[in-house]
Amino acid sequence: MVNLLSDSPQKTKKIGEMFAKSYLKIQRKRNALVLGLRGDLGGGKTTFLQGFAKGLRIKDRILSPTFVILKKFSIPKSKNQRFQSFYHIDCYRISSLKEISNLGFKKIISNPKNIVAIEWADRISKILPRNTLILKFKFINQKKREIKCDIIK
Repeated sequence: MVNLLSDSPQKTKKIGEMFAKSYLKIQRKRNALVLGLRGDLGGGKTTFLQGFAKGLRIKDRILSPTFVILKKFSIPKSKNQRFQSFYHIDCYRISSLKEISNLGFKKIISNPKNIVAIEWADRISKILPRNTLILKFKFINQKKREIKCDIIK
């Protein structure tokens, strides 16, 4: 488990960008790379993903898809990169696993060309794949956040 501290939204974005750049180097052949984000409202999850998307070289504005639940972004191509799509999923409004399944979740996470980030991942923990990187965002105080990283085995 890794613990990181952030004392500003800019630092949280920078941590997200760093994660993305290291994620791009991972070679997976079977399934998508999946990040599960957990934490309270205002804990930094979306801010982290804004930096993460920047690290993937995505130019689109990243906002939490609370009402649409799922957004798909194209990842710009670069040398030796096999990822094509970044999915940003927000499960805050999900009331049953069937809702997320109806959006093609199983197909999305089974495609090795996808990177999938899931806010409020604890709401669908029963269907998260093995090797999901779990990021837990915790308030330390008004400005500081702790980000704990772990992997579902």
